[in-house]
Amino acid sequence: MPGNTPQLAKAFIVNTTTGQQIQVMYNPEQYSLDQGNNIAEIGIPGLNAPPIQYVRGKGRILSMELFFDSYELGADVRQFTDPVTGLLATLPSTFAPPILLFVMGSFSFRCVLMEAAQRFTMFAIDGTPVRSTLNVRFHEYVDVTVAVESGFFVAAPVVTNVIQGDTVSSIAATVYGDPSRWRDIANANNIEDPFNLPPGQSLVIPGQTSS
Repeated sequence: MPGNTPQLAKAFIVNTTTGQQIQVMYNPEQYSLDQGNNIAEIGIPGLNAPPIQYVRGKGRILSMELFFDSYELGADVRQFTDPVTGLLATLPSTFAPPILLFVMGSFSFRCVLMEAAQRFTMFAIDGTPVRSTLNVRFHEYVDVTVAVESGFFVAAPVVTNVIQGDTVSSIAATVYGDPSRWRDIANANNIEDPFNLPPGQSLVIPGQTSS
């Protein structure tokens, strides 16, 4: 109807392990979403500035201040803030905090609670806190599948560059601690002559599965 003001979508946090939905008392006035890359410097003597190499992306960090006020309710404000700070606790089944979903309107962010700094700013006559702010930081959660085979973690393949004098067995000794594992590398890279590797060649090193 004309003149009606659309209702602001309330922010809430979902504990995806239990299904519990924690609604914040007031939407944050603002939030920040920080992201970036990890870059490594390659030290080469004599250069004014070292070459850089991309290593990996950084998980995004969502930061905000949440405000809680229970003065008019005559209640301890901690009954509203404790469900949020409790998300820092680890689960017995995973020994890690729960995976969360922060939702505000069309924005959703899969994450874990990284930090929750609580500040009490108003108290009842008996000293009960009735107003609080929570500075929270959520770290983005990304699913990573890690297989287990014969007692070994099967990691994602990595890449190494051949240097002068390298053989497949010497590389296997370096990355696996076992030169007899040279066949894993040879098979992954279709190498016919394991003793003749061109310097500078990039080799895929498969995960450390059992022989």
